[in-house]
Amino acid sequence: MTHDTILIIDFGSQVTQLIARRVREAGVYCEIHPFQNAEKAYKALKPKGVILSGSPASVTEDFSPRAPQLIFDDKLPVFGICYGEQTMAEQLGGKVEAGHHREFGRAFLDVKKSTKLFQGVWEPGSRHQVWMSHGDRVTAIPEGFEVVATSENAPFAAIADEARNYYAVQFHPEVVHTPDGAKLIQNFVKNIAGATGDWTMGAFRQEAIARIRAQVGRGKVICGLSGGVDSSVAAVLIHEAIGSQLTCVFVDHGLMRQDEAKEVVGLFHDHYNIPLVHVDAADLFLGELAGVTDPEAKRKTIGRLFIEVFEKEAKAVGGADFLAQGTLYPDVIESISFTGGPSVTIKSHHNVGGLPERMNMQLVEPLRELFKDEVRALGRELGLPASFVGRHPFPGPGLAIRIPGEITPEKLDILRQADAIYLDEIRKAGLYDIIWQAFAVLLPVKTVGVMGDGRTYDHVCALRAVTSVDGMTADFYPFDMNFLGRAATRIINEVRGINRVVYDVTSKPPGTIEWE
Repeated sequence: MTHDTILIIDFGSQVTQLIARRVREAGVYCEIHPFQNAEKAYKALKPKGVILSGSPASVTEDFSPRAPQLIFDDKLPVFGICYGEQTMAEQLGGKVEAGHHREFGRAFLDVKKSTKLFQGVWEPGSRHQVWMSHGDRVTAIPEGFEVVATSENAPFAAIADEARNYYAVQFHPEVVHTPDGAKLIQNFVKNIAGATGDWTMGAFRQEAIARIRAQVGRGKVICGLSGGVDSSVAAVLIHEAIGSQLTCVFVDHGLMRQDEAKEVVGLFHDHYNIPLVHVDAADLFLGELAGVTDPEAKRKTIGRLFIEVFEKEAKAVGGADFLAQGTLYPDVIESISFTGGPSVTIKSHHNVGGLPERMNMQLVEPLRELFKDEVRALGRELGLPASFVGRHPFPGPGLAIRIPGEITPEKLDILRQADAIYLDEIRKAGLYDIIWQAFAVLLPVKTVGVMGDGRTYDHVCALRAVTSVDGMTADFYPFDMNFLGRAATRIINEVRGINRVVYDVTSKPPGTIEWE
């Protein structure tokens, strides 16, 4: 890869990924590395500039995170955000104090001076909404810096040393609650650091194909196709690179959405003519899930069976040297996070488990540099149908985590029908591409109801729809009552086994599981 690069040093903020997203949106390639590995990453990447992230830590505490001194010695452009501003000020001779004048949430910034960071965005004398999240604050700035903006509780809300191209802000420009924040980040990476905005999916496609061919050579690759966007895009990309050297294995565990298995087989076997092994293992999975009610036990059962079935089919294919996976950049970030974060919960929840080392294959992970929205863009670049690329995320354990309690064929059939009706109504309303994820849940309770002249005792169905950018956080979608009424009426009328429908209006903070 020959693109100009920005290094983001992660001090542990839960929104560091959003910084990377804003840089990528500006057409500039970037990588996130934890502060412990930052010096090694800096030397390897040779970046055009460095961004220092936020952190839950306090600069005033012993052994709190610091940026490598090397980045200041090399006189590269540096942009400190929140904690990044504080450690930057401390390391360059300023002062930070703890425990007073906290600011959390919406604040208003008063711009005092013009600066390259604000160029074309904010003018001196103007006031702008920003998002603050800090308990400490800078109380003395290093020599060479000047104050360019203030807030009510942060006299050094934005500072700059234009001679050295050092910039720092106490607020978070990466979050949507700072409306002009993305423009500030773009100013830094392109106008200050001078990075070329040549990070496109067209360029990535060609580079990834070359890397796959160089890694695989004449070897054979096997790919576990789940039917989701990530593994599907990875499979099509690898097939474009090496053709019939790739074989996909689709383990149908019987927990898919309505007609989903048929769609996967039709797309990859019939349309793309990719060698595909379709394993109908529904009876095996449902048999072992019978009587299992604990959420984690269900996930582990599904993960174990998936590995066993996939390993058996991989041996049957014979001679595979490489295993392809749809690993994404957030997975990579979580796996190296110095705080551990929510990755253990997330991976236990969403995935069906890693493959055992005894399979003795090298990994091919062509998407490991991409965020989810970039994977979708790559899918469009590769010609995958828009309806497939834009489909809502679907977790590895499938409908098993949308049926709290025991899984039965009857419950799966009821849920599939309700879910299909709900999504159909969302599409008819023109909302499918606006909503990040929507699905139905079959609750482990029954209620008494009257339908016509008869009394019923049937299941309760919950509907969930959220808006999100990357799935790390999510907020419920505010349907109007007319929509909810239409969807609920259709479900009750058309699905035998449901007599009540409710709508889930909870939000999803970072790291929490989907439903159970």
